[in-house]
Amino acid sequence: MSDFHPLSVAAVTNLTPNSVALTFNVPENLKETFSFTAGQYITIKKTVNGNEVRRAYSISSAPSSGKLTVGIKKVEGGTFSVYANDEIKVGDVLEVMPPEGRFVFEPSNQTKHVSAFAAGSGITPIISIAQTVLESHEENTFVLVFGNQTPAETMYHTALLELKGQFQSRLHIEWVYSKSTEPDCLFGRIEKSTVNLILKNKFKDTTFDAFYLCGPEAMINTVSDTLKEGGIAADKIHFELFTSSETEDTLAQNLEGATQVEVLLDDETFKLNVEKKTILLDAILKEDIDAPYSCQGGVCSSCIARVTEGKAEMVKNQILTDGEIAEGLILTCQAHATTPTLKIDFDDV
Repeated sequence: MSDFHPLSVAAVTNLTPNSVALTFNVPENLKETFSFTAGQYITIKKTVNGNEVRRAYSISSAPSSGKLTVGIKKVEGGTFSVYANDEIKVGDVLEVMPPEGRFVFEPSNQTKHVSAFAAGSGITPIISIAQTVLESHEENTFVLVFGNQTPAETMYHTALLELKGQFQSRLHIEWVYSKSTEPDCLFGRIEKSTVNLILKNKFKDTTFDAFYLCGPEAMINTVSDTLKEGGIAADKIHFELFTSSETEDTLAQNLEGATQVEVLLDDETFKLNVEKKTILLDAILKEDIDAPYSCQGGVCSSCIARVTEGKAEMVKNQILTDGEIAEGLILTCQAHATTPTLKIDFDDV
């Protein structure tokens, strides 16, 4: 299920003093495998300092570009992000999983008016979505609110200016800086007043078809709540978290006993005895079963499986809809078995 492919690095581009863009060579025989929809991500696997690490990074290139590019911001104390920024060079080979993810824009023949709120590295899927929106219909518009500390620390600053030059009348960018006062830019952070500036002032006459939010959890919550207060339907608001606040696993404290778990993966069945207090994905990986995963923090969708018998309960869920949960889908990195027996299927998702 964890279907990684070795891809060599075609280009390493410095975006800011603390971020780089990696572009991969995709062989002709893997072009279809690595085709993607704007907004999706890839999982990269690499052994760093003797330990295998897996990290999910959003694809910043548009599907029309024919390129597979991700932007990686260096995280203080990080493992792979530091390695990527300091050591990766052209020709290096990384193990890469095919694109996945649900934070996407699907082009259509209808005119679409789309807005996005991004902060920091949250721009990586948004720039792909923005370009795709603008390319897919001659009357489509895109409004971007983008928060950073300074212009120098703004990922894809030049690329966004080039996109603005290409689609001047249909792309509006509201730059927001928290540590730099710039002409024609907002000072501070993306907050309730920023959202209302777009919704009730500058674009009060625009009916937006969708909103895409990507960045820190606090920003996403603020923007989402303000949009809903402004009358925007929840199904028009799409978000993707890169990091999530820690959630105490109070569910585990109340669970006792073990569950007989049956796992279906790549048409193969595995049986294991799992303590209910143990997170399902942790138990599965401990048995050397190659289940798909990336973040292990409940912010990507790599580890989704379907419950076909029994019940499992999630500590937190910021991805699956109520309808998907009703269909039996779970994030195995957040789930505990709660019944004596449990069957989960990684293939049918």
